[in-house]
Amino acid sequence: MEDREKWWKMGLKTIYEGKLGVVLLSGGQGTRLGISDPKGCFNIGLPSGKSLFQIQAERILCVQRLAAQVVSEGGPTRPVTIHWYIMTSPFTDEATRKYFSSHKYFGLEPDQISFFQQGTLPCISKDGKFIMETPFSLAKAPDGNGGVYGALKSSKLLEDMASRGIKYVDCYGVDNVLVRVADPTFLGYFIDKGAASAAKVVRKAYPQEQVGVFVRRGKGGPLTVVEYSELDQSMASAINQRTGRLQYCWSNVCLHMFTLDFLNQVATGLEKDSVYHLAEKKIPSMNGYTMGLKLEQFIFDSFPYAPSTALFEVLREEEFAPVKNANGSNFDTPESARLSVLRLHTRWVIAAGGFLTHSVPLYATGVEVSPLCSYAGENLEAICRGRTFHAPCEISF
Repeated sequence: MEDREKWWKMGLKTIYEGKLGVVLLSGGQGTRLGISDPKGCFNIGLPSGKSLFQIQAERILCVQRLAAQVVSEGGPTRPVTIHWYIMTSPFTDEATRKYFSSHKYFGLEPDQISFFQQGTLPCISKDGKFIMETPFSLAKAPDGNGGVYGALKSSKLLEDMASRGIKYVDCYGVDNVLVRVADPTFLGYFIDKGAASAAKVVRKAYPQEQVGVFVRRGKGGPLTVVEYSELDQSMASAINQRTGRLQYCWSNVCLHMFTLDFLNQVATGLEKDSVYHLAEKKIPSMNGYTMGLKLEQFIFDSFPYAPSTALFEVLREEEFAPVKNANGSNFDTPESARLSVLRLHTRWVIAAGGFLTHSVPLYATGVEVSPLCSYAGENLEAICRGRTFHAPCEISF
């Protein structure tokens, strides 16, 4: 706990100094959720009705306030601004910009947000031929979340970061409703370890869980990620005899931290030595949809370039609730994410001295704490102690 307190304060001080930038990977559409809008516009059904974008924007506002408060204890303070770089795709860019504009950037300053587009790559048939979407144009798809490196470079945003004095970059995916955007503890840990890259990890829930896992390539080799589809059943189920846990237990959940120097190195390196992964998908073609292959780059393709990568274990129930599939699916649904938020925030409220009443079983409901009130359960006593809240509800100022 002493280390976490040290990392928290170190991270807030670094944020106050303007040395952290945040990159959001938000190029995906919500087609699997049944919407055509960008996934970040999705409302998972919380009492507040907030979208993923709004929740994340308000977490940034909260961290800015916390950083100003902690540093101001030692003397005069000034406004704190975290610059937010939002990666869209050609399919989501216009809608994302309009959504932020129509919601007045959720209280953030318009000039502290930079939108940029990831690239696209041609789709190919299983026999290696280009698929034509029309007689005159190739079928193309976004180049995966690993396209962020080239997109930051081609948009000259790496130069923009340097001009702002940013030295560290927090990078995450849009579809995790529990993401701790600009997490001061993770930032402080990263700085303390002196690594070039870092990743938050959660333990695999079960051997066949469909998540990539961190492995070391060869004795003394670099840390990298192996996708679940590349692990055979015996490897996925292998037990570490020393610990009694799965041999490959650290799940990659797309929560990363990089130094700006490392991002510059990777953007140049992957230009010369690109890695592409194949994903079988339905592709629009001249003759209707056909099964074909999309070429994708993954954000973890950069890890072999890192002289050092630090892993930071977090609890799934506190920091990882993905929204990938429509309600009715077996996992990663809006309903499962909604319940994860309500259960976590209910624990916060009870720990702060609050009480709950509920007309349905508590396992099916709970309370939502506005990110504007608390980032990770702190500073709730004044709001909650001795008070009773009827679930479901949102607790805000």
